[in-house]
Amino acid sequence: MDGAAVGFPNASPAERVTETHKEHLLASYYGINSFDAGERHVLALETGVWGRNPTADDVAVLGLVDIETKAFSPVAETRAWNFQQGCMAHWLGDADSLIIYNDLREGRFVSIVLDAFTRKVEKVVDRPVSAVSPDGKRALSINFARLRVTRPDYGYDGEGDDPRKDESFPEDDGLFSVDLEGGGHELILSIADAKELLGVPPNAKENPLMWFNHTMFNKDGSRIFFLARIQKKGGWHHTASMTANPDGSGLRALFPSPWDWGGSHYDWLSGTRLMVTAAYRGTSYVPLLFTDGKEDYRVLGKGILGDGHGTFSPDGRLMAFDTYPDSFRNQSLLLVDVATDAILPLESYYEPPRFYNPGIPEHWRCDLHPRWSPSGRMIAINSTHEDTRQVYVVRLKGGKEA
Repeated sequence: MDGAAVGFPNASPAERVTETHKEHLLASYYGINSFDAGERHVLALETGVWGRNPTADDVAVLGLVDIETKAFSPVAETRAWNFQQGCMAHWLGDADSLIIYNDLREGRFVSIVLDAFTRKVEKVVDRPVSAVSPDGKRALSINFARLRVTRPDYGYDGEGDDPRKDESFPEDDGLFSVDLEGGGHELILSIADAKELLGVPPNAKENPLMWFNHTMFNKDGSRIFFLARIQKKGGWHHTASMTANPDGSGLRALFPSPWDWGGSHYDWLSGTRLMVTAAYRGTSYVPLLFTDGKEDYRVLGKGILGDGHGTFSPDGRLMAFDTYPDSFRNQSLLLVDVATDAILPLESYYEPPRFYNPGIPEHWRCDLHPRWSPSGRMIAINSTHEDTRQVYVVRLKGGKEA
C-alpha cells in the first residue's frame, strides 16, 4: 500500500540538535519520553568518553537541549550511566518540570528527583530506577551491578550494589517496587521466583547467573513487562519475556516455549496489548503484537521486519522502528501502520566503522533508539552518521495526526 492511502505523515530529514564538540545521547532507553511537556527540550547526556564503557569515575552531564537553538543547558551530573540507556532519565507523570535520573552517591546507586528548570533537588530515592509508572508515583528497580557483570553495556560500574556474582538464583534480589511519593521500596519478584516458573534451559552455563532487565509499565500502570535472562554455554544468554502485576502477583511467561521464543525489544500498545520482538515459534526474530495472557500473536510488518526497537505513537496508530546496520553499514528508521502493516521508510543513517565493528566493544555501538514526543509530531533518535554520536529530531506533519 502506498503511504498516501494509509495516511502516513510527511517526515523532515533528521535535524541534529546537539553540538559536535562532545558526544551526546538521549538520557534514557528507547521508547521513554525525552521531551518536556512543551516539546521545546529533550533530556540528553554530554560526555567526553570515547570507545569504551564508562566507569564509575566517568561523570556525564545531564542537560536540557533546546531543540530550536541547540543550546545545551546542564542540569546535573551522574556517575550511573551507559551508552545504551543513558541514566534512565524520565519526566515524572504530568509534571512539566520534574525529572528522575540515576546516580552513584555515597557508595550507592540511587535515583534523584529534581526540577529540570530550576535545578532544585526534590529528593534522593534509595534505589535506581529502571521504569516509571505513567502517573509518576511508582518505579521499578533492578540490580544494575549484577547487570554490569552479565550485560556490561546496560549495567553500572562501581560499588553501588552487590552483584551477587556467586548466587545463580537469589531469593532476595530481582525486581523491586519503589514508592516515589512516600519513599521506600520492596522486592516484588525474586530471581528465584522466575527460575521456579521458567526452569533452566538445557544448555545454560554451569552455575549460571540469572538476571532481570528491560522493565516497562503498561499504559495504565496495571501490568509490568520485563525480561528474565540466564547465561548460556559458550557465551551470550537465553531470554524469557514476562509480565506481572505491579505487586509481583500474576507472573506469567508470554510465549509457549519461553526460552526458545526469547524476546528482545518491546512496547505496550495499551493496558492489555503489547509488542515484543521474539523468535516466533522458535524461528527468526520478528515484532509480535498480541494480548497479554493470550496466544493471539500477529506478526507486524508482514514478516519484512526483523529485530529492532519498536515504539508506538501516542495514539497507537503508528510504530516507529529502527534496524541494525546492514551490509553497507546503514541503519534505517521506519514507520509501520499498525492497522494495515504498511511500512514507510523514513531515512537511513550510516554508522562509521569506528563506532561498531569487530575491533570495537559492543557497548560502544549506537542504535537509533527512537522515541516519540508526547504529541506524536516528532521522533528523537541517536545517530553517528556525522562521525560523532549526537541527538537528532525528525519532524512529522500531515497524514492522520500521530
